[in-house]
Amino acid sequence: MRKILEALGERFLNLVRYSGGVAILLGQALFWVGVPPLRRRHIAEQMNFIGVNSLPITFLISLFTGMVLALQSAYQMQKISAEMYIASLVSLSMTRELGPVLTALIVAGRVGASITAELGTMKVTEQIDALDTLATNPVKYLVVPRFLALIIMLPILTIYSDIVGMVGGYIIGTFKLHISHDMYVKMTYDPLKFKDVGTGLIKSFFFAIIICVVACYEGMKTEGGAEGVGKATTSSVVTSFILIIAFDCFFTALFYFVGK
Repeated sequence: MRKILEALGERFLNLVRYSGGVAILLGQALFWVGVPPLRRRHIAEQMNFIGVNSLPITFLISLFTGMVLALQSAYQMQKISAEMYIASLVSLSMTRELGPVLTALIVAGRVGASITAELGTMKVTEQIDALDTLATNPVKYLVVPRFLALIIMLPILTIYSDIVGMVGGYIIGTFKLHISHDMYVKMTYDPLKFKDVGTGLIKSFFFAIIICVVACYEGMKTEGGAEGVGKATTSSVVTSFILIIAFDCFFTALFYFVGK
């Protein structure tokens, strides 16, 4: 029993240390965002890497998600002759839930892992220590450009994902289920309200913060050479995935009660 309690206590302390370290890094990033100058060229490079280079995989996953969603909903809707509501189901599901969550998971797996590996390599090769020696703040130099790029590009990618997912549903609805073009478009956009799109964008904004802070924190505390970089990258992706799903649940519940 004593060993079990000690193990639980150690895990709890590790969780507190981790949460505190992430919170401190977030506070430092928010502080240095407001301190000029901003490295605009570096921010633009990160925006290109995070946003533009993520367009192809986001397109494929969102397109197939919209198509699968339309097919799966058609299976049930056809039993009650309500095929025209498939368009509304796809559009609302993509904007409220699947668009922001899937895009965040894609970016966390692709970009978050890359950030952690890059910063982790810099840490174990003492390049981050060299920045301190040169009187350059590592958070200002390394974290802030990635932070700004993520909170700008992830909402844009989310909108892109929403549109592509609706196109996927449209392809299935019109060509497979034989719903008329006018009816499908009307049933796609009529139920949509600004709140539906806005809640997805709010989620994506916080998901961007989670991905950046977790990835940068894991990278900047990496130890143990190449093996440590691998462990930090794995931990970064897993932690980001868990936090994205947990915060999605929280915001979904919050918006549900606020909207009532």
